Amino acid sequence: MTLPKFRKINVQSYRPGKSRLSRIRNFVKLSANESALGVSPKVKKEINKKINFSKYPDSKSNNLRLAISKKFKCKFEKIICGAGSDEIIQIICQLFLKPKDEVIVPQYSFLMYRIYSKINGANVLFARENNYKISVTEVIKKVSKKTKIVFLANPNNPTGTYLKKNELLQLRKKLRSNILLVVDDAYDEYIQKRDYASGLKLFKKSKNVLILRTFSKIYGLAALRIGWGYGPKKIIDAMNIIKPPFNVNMAAQLAAVAALNDKSFIKKSIRHNFIWANKIKKFLNKFNIITNDVNTNFFLLNFSKCRHSANYIQKNLENNGIILRSMQIYKIKNALRLTIGSSAANNKLISILNKIFSK
Repeated sequence: MTLPKFRKINVQSYRPGKSRLSRIRNFVKLSANESALGVSPKVKKEINKKINFSKYPDSKSNNLRLAISKKFKCKFEKIICGAGSDEIIQIICQLFLKPKDEVIVPQYSFLMYRIYSKINGANVLFARENNYKISVTEVIKKVSKKTKIVFLANPNNPTGTYLKKNELLQLRKKLRSNILLVVDDAYDEYIQKRDYASGLKLFKKSKNVLILRTFSKIYGLAALRIGWGYGPKKIIDAMNIIKPPFNVNMAAQLAAVAALNDKSFIKKSIRHNFIWANKIKKFLNKFNIITNDVNTNFFLLNFSKCRHSANYIQKNLENNGIILRSMQIYKIKNALRLTIGSSAANNKLISILNKIFSK
């Protein structure tokens, strides 16, 4: 029997970091940039109270889009919701790309930008970074007649660095107007730098910028897969045509609305991250582990000046029940990514690292 032929796609699939340790039951996962404090109590209450599992969800996520428009002071009709911002990226690539088009991404960046671009036949070009920071100059160098999209996260994952407000505006100005700039604001809530501004704040009225947002980070809803995009109405309308029906489940829609409205929990999460990130950064510096500034809920740990390698630290931490993210898939040598965790998780990390370095 002959199998139906399928298209061969030359793409390396997304490989998440470890999510468990087979030998250790009570492990600490500090590898996926998840919320340190979990989810708002109001979210749990809302889900338990209102879900009817026998009914389809609102296909257009209207109540959620309304809540987003009110909180961020943006237009309802320019919002699209998806099963995580991953799905928004997928729809963008389906809408804009055809074989042999070109997409530019930073040298170190969220893997799904390149994966969905390649699935749709585009060639992905990598703009070199300077000291793990996105370079406007290097991005512009990669632009050609075939360039259709530039993807970037600001602050960036996995490096934790960011483009200043004037740098991001300069990038958009230097790109041709028919090139779509996609700015991923996934870690916006964590950064507290005066020279930073979110993509949403800078480009609300732009006709050639699309903004990505997620509920997986500060809002703690990673398990429910919910994100949204914001852009020109014509682009959003076109995205809605090819968007799957009922793509955001009802639990996710209700939880996201409740999460948006719990201002005190968001403030608590931001404060927790800021206090612990500064404490951990100072602690790591004692062992010559180089990190990015406190811009996100994670650190890129560079072991080039440390007496132990990233591989040695990772193995020893895992033997003690702590998981960090290897940077091999990003091709960053001798490095790990560390998520800021709960107080208990952070204290355990510090305790184990002290033991490792005392040997």
